[in-house]
Amino acid sequence: MPVVEIALPDGRLRGLSHGGVRRFLGVPYAAPIGGAGRFAAPHPVVPWHGIRDATVAGPTSPQPDRSRFGSLDVSPFFAPGWVRGDDHLTVNVWAPEDTDGRAPVLVFVHGGGFIAGSASAPAYDGTGFARDGVVFVGVNYRLGAPGFLAVPDAPDNRGVLDVIQALRWVRENIAAFGGDPAAVTLAGQSAGAVIIASVLCEPDAEGLAHRAIMQSGTGVGAFTPEQGEIVASAFAEQLGVDLTVDALGAVPDAALVGASVMLGEVDVATASARAPIGDIVRFGPVHPRQPADRIAESWGGGVELLIGTNLDEAGLYLAPTGQLDGAVDPVAAAARFVDEPESLVAAYRREFPDADDVELVRSITGDGMFGAGTRRFADRHQSAGGTTHVYEFTWRPDSVRQLLGASHLMELPFVFDTDAEGLRGPDSLLGTTPPPADLAVRMHAAWVDFIQGLGPGWPACTADAQQVQSIGERWEMHSGHRARLHEAWGSA
Repeated sequence: MPVVEIALPDGRLRGLSHGGVRRFLGVPYAAPIGGAGRFAAPHPVVPWHGIRDATVAGPTSPQPDRSRFGSLDVSPFFAPGWVRGDDHLTVNVWAPEDTDGRAPVLVFVHGGGFIAGSASAPAYDGTGFARDGVVFVGVNYRLGAPGFLAVPDAPDNRGVLDVIQALRWVRENIAAFGGDPAAVTLAGQSAGAVIIASVLCEPDAEGLAHRAIMQSGTGVGAFTPEQGEIVASAFAEQLGVDLTVDALGAVPDAALVGASVMLGEVDVATASARAPIGDIVRFGPVHPRQPADRIAESWGGGVELLIGTNLDEAGLYLAPTGQLDGAVDPVAAAARFVDEPESLVAAYRREFPDADDVELVRSITGDGMFGAGTRRFADRHQSAGGTTHVYEFTWRPDSVRQLLGASHLMELPFVFDTDAEGLRGPDSLLGTTPPPADLAVRMHAAWVDFIQGLGPGWPACTADAQQVQSIGERWEMHSGHRARLHEAWGSA
């Protein structure tokens, strides 16, 4: 591939060019971190001399291996895993070769349960966006304890602060790549979408993004301060150290990662708050109030928002581990989320009279983890006067004996218009079922149009009824989409 160079305020970069797209990997947006600095707020980039090589991806945040969910290979979303090095507060940039300096910008925050993932995963290749005139910026941020552990003498939510710092870097540097700093869309999936909900409520981030996309996240995924303290105390006890920056700063990265994966048995439910996101995470943003309850009074209430979930989100967590094999109990599934589970199950039986218990468990669990909190955030954003476009992804492959459904992660290959290695096959996310021929082209185009300020191609929500675009075998608009279920969750 031909080599290309660009000049940034902090130094020169060497990248690669191919097929009309320039690629720069491992570009720092903050200073390297190590030791006690892993628990500090991010600092600006340290300028460098000479030409920095940006032709290969750099280090990633310390993390455990997460290449499989039970029987399912999810390596396209989690490779290369942990690549050692302190200089991992970086971005990967894909940019069109020919721009007039006004290309819209997409800043993407990956998912991974706040403990895994990176911008270098094959599924997050930004070539498709750059090919279509968008400067794509994939963000690496701190994970696990360095990113989210509540430490009394450290700033909270350091992973969120990293994303805000990356947005500042974009504002100051993206013009060198041909991007327009006044046309930035902040997007993320899963944990990345939960982080975006926090960013949209942070005063320090005001004006750094002009549109937002939240895929398969929730507006109620934050830990309360009390829950943050429970996790932090258990983490320090696991390591046998004091809960201070100095003590944690002396612990090697590998030990921090090891202690993180041992927190699964810690009960974080309290008298006033259930465990976030269906009790599947032990790290995440810590806030006294949920972002969905703050967005109306925050700057993010005024940005244009594209938000949605997948029809069978929980399939990823239930099917590959065998939890949908044999007899299942919808009431037990609902009890994870509400105090009156029988009433919630009854609402689902009325909404889906032909569904069997497996389908009900998958639906209730997915809505409890992501769907209900997404709807709440969308409603609050719309009521604040924000332009709010909602979607539901519905295409189901044959994966995991046809039990996976339109699961968590499923929309990503179509949004990115990618066929990355490992996405298809008997034990892969997309299985062996050919998707609709135009699904990737059409869904990717909707995202590009939204990033360009044209809207995604369907109406925004109104005060009278939520307008939801169904995306899958067929594209259909629904007004007042599942209003009875929304009411059931609201009263639960």
